[in-house]
Amino acid sequence: MPTVSVKWQKELFPAVEIDTSLPPLVFKSQLYDLTGVPPERQKIMVKGGLLKDDADWSTLGVKEGQKLMMMGTADEIVKAPEKGPVFMEDLPEEEQVVAVGHTAGLFNLGNTCYMNSTLQCLHSVPELKSALLKYPGRSNELDQSSHLLTVATRDLFGELDRNVKPVSPMQFWMVLRKKYPQFGQLHNGSFMQQDAEECWTQLLYTLSQSLRAPNSSENPETMKDLFGIDLVSRVHCAESGEESSEAESVYSLKCHISHEVNHLHEGLKHGLKSELEKVSPSLGRSAIYLKESPTFCLSRYLTVQFVRFFWKRESNQKAKILRKVDYPLELDIYDLCSDELRKKLEAPRKFLRDEEGKKLGLKIDEKKPKDNDVKMVDSEVTVTSLPYIADLISGVISENKGQLTGIYELVSVLTHKGRSADSGHYVAWVKQESGKWIQYDDDNPIPQREEDITKLSGGGDWHMAYICMYKARVVPS
Repeated sequence: MPTVSVKWQKELFPAVEIDTSLPPLVFKSQLYDLTGVPPERQKIMVKGGLLKDDADWSTLGVKEGQKLMMMGTADEIVKAPEKGPVFMEDLPEEEQVVAVGHTAGLFNLGNTCYMNSTLQCLHSVPELKSALLKYPGRSNELDQSSHLLTVATRDLFGELDRNVKPVSPMQFWMVLRKKYPQFGQLHNGSFMQQDAEECWTQLLYTLSQSLRAPNSSENPETMKDLFGIDLVSRVHCAESGEESSEAESVYSLKCHISHEVNHLHEGLKHGLKSELEKVSPSLGRSAIYLKESPTFCLSRYLTVQFVRFFWKRESNQKAKILRKVDYPLELDIYDLCSDELRKKLEAPRKFLRDEEGKKLGLKIDEKKPKDNDVKMVDSEVTVTSLPYIADLISGVISENKGQLTGIYELVSVLTHKGRSADSGHYVAWVKQESGKWIQYDDDNPIPQREEDITKLSGGGDWHMAYICMYKARVVPS
């Protein structure tokens, strides 16, 4: 990569690297970090002309040590007069963030909308930001690239919180490509569009490795507590009568889409029940097994992926299911839980219903149950023979930050526009702490109405939900 010097006003930046495999817009983002001049205001002279965002470096003949001239005005915060009205642009950047009501967008570095939308959705989780701030540094078990990606995530989230003007995710992107080279794939000299769900999954996996708390009682907000869902599957063969159990921990539930699925809840049910064919030891041949996977342990945040992409053999490429699948602002997954977990959810759910009834002015029967009644309810709970399940069930309700209810509120939606996973455009729609919704279209945050969020359900070429993230409603312990 050639290194050039850049003259801007009275300043000279002597050693700025140019990655000639990336479009000039990325180089401008680097200069934005150095000078504060937004890319759209930069005028850089090369070969007697102006450097364009999509120019081909190989035709410009930039040489090692070449001196480039840049013109443009940096964004400056004007000091407010001692007396008189105070305008938002006169405030420090951190106070502008509060006044605007949302944080910064992210520059697109060349087909990086899949990454930007993923980051904006995860950035909306305050407990994740808190865990990143407490990150103690690399442990002996953690590889260097995972450590660097964790640090880059922490630093980028901090930048987003401090700014209202767009932020360049250059450092994060470079580390992401080093950790996961598939995100650096090129086609005709340009970086390819990638799958946002793959980026989401890989980033969560890395953070789950680096943010492991050495003592969970001191730092309960690990990735597992925030996003992990425990499933215990019952695998049954009706033909042979064989039955077994399989336990797994996942970071998202799948909404499978078919001609029978019109709503998210239906798709989730399909995702937790499936048929598989395998060899039956008792029959001595292949047989059909039914796999049912009720939820045994809930998380603070529930991530749902709409399984919209599949491999089309005839065209040898990913195709997209455009079918409309509605999803709610409030999702109740009570009937997707195991019988044991439902028993544990009953008391918190009743408390929640009573509190909502009080707000509506309804009379609530606040008689305390008799001791005998409580014992009778407890005696009805049938805990599975798997020894660790009892711990999962009891632990899910007794966390310090309130009891889970099985009811979740929508806090972010990641959408895809287009007909192929290898092209199109990804956007994040994020609910702010104020309750307002913001559409993060790369570097352009746009306020939205809540009623428009559920219209991203598909059925055409408009943005349609690909990943939904819900936050648990809790009641006091």
